[in-house]
Amino acid sequence: MEKIKRYSDYNTYLRQLFGQRVQKISIDAGLSCPNRDGLFSRKGCIYCNAKGSGSGMSAKGFSIKEQIEKGKIGAMKKYKAKKFMAYFQSYTNTYTTCDRMQQMFDDAFACQGVVGMAIGTRPDCIDDQKLDLIASYTKKYLVWLEYGLQSGHDATLKTINRGHSVEDFFTALDLTSGRGINICAHVILGLPGEDRNMMLETAKMLADSKINGVKIHLLYVVKGTILDRMWQKGEYSPMDQEAYVNMVCDFLELLPKRIIIQRITGDPHPDELRAPLWAGRYRETFNMIQTTLEARDSFQGKKYKTSCKSIC
Repeated sequence: MEKIKRYSDYNTYLRQLFGQRVQKISIDAGLSCPNRDGLFSRKGCIYCNAKGSGSGMSAKGFSIKEQIEKGKIGAMKKYKAKKFMAYFQSYTNTYTTCDRMQQMFDDAFACQGVVGMAIGTRPDCIDDQKLDLIASYTKKYLVWLEYGLQSGHDATLKTINRGHSVEDFFTALDLTSGRGINICAHVILGLPGEDRNMMLETAKMLADSKINGVKIHLLYVVKGTILDRMWQKGEYSPMDQEAYVNMVCDFLELLPKRIIIQRITGDPHPDELRAPLWAGRYRETFNMIQTTLEARDSFQGKKYKTSCKSIC
């Protein structure tokens, strides 16, 4: 008997669209971030290291095409995948000119088997001209634009030195919607100063927004970051595994089934992870979330109808 799908997962979504496994390949386009290069700040977000959540492949001399071809080899071997999503992951991938963006995207789609792209960026690094360019690819390809929100609370965004507001996020959603571009919001659970109610308020806020998908991340401590220094001084304590698992399940219950869940926990590089050590056990945490949903007889959207009125 097939297991009940407890949430709208990304792999199933892609398989339904393309009839087969579609694998994401992460790309480092060699761009920067206004929160690191001095336009907004030189500190960056407190949890981000010098790689900007990327691989550093561009600095090593690998072109976009070379990164994709290298990624395809691994994806074909591990998943038997024949179709791929180009994921512009590192730093802020709209923090450049439209000409540069077009070259990036054209290079990706020149690779055989690439059927779509996902673009990671900030809500304060987008405008109509850039969105027109991105939308032009939706005629032939699947396109996702991923906005880093992280929290629905301005006080938290200030604490983590995010450099934008919640209002900036909603302005970006308004600009993006209606262009055929799928929108994904990134959220981090366990941010400094946030309790359960604050995290669930973020879920409620997103539930009725214009997003099509969400990525849920755990805040883990990466070596060499501001958060690392806070952790070493005892100024920050990460969530424990059980608390995180329950929080993810609570979060999912408030989101409507139409929202595609692209990620439910982080997957830190073992050489960079400082704490909590359980964050390095991705599969274990993933399985715990599935088991907890089953034990609760719960599922994505179970409390969505009441989410706008109260937090259960």
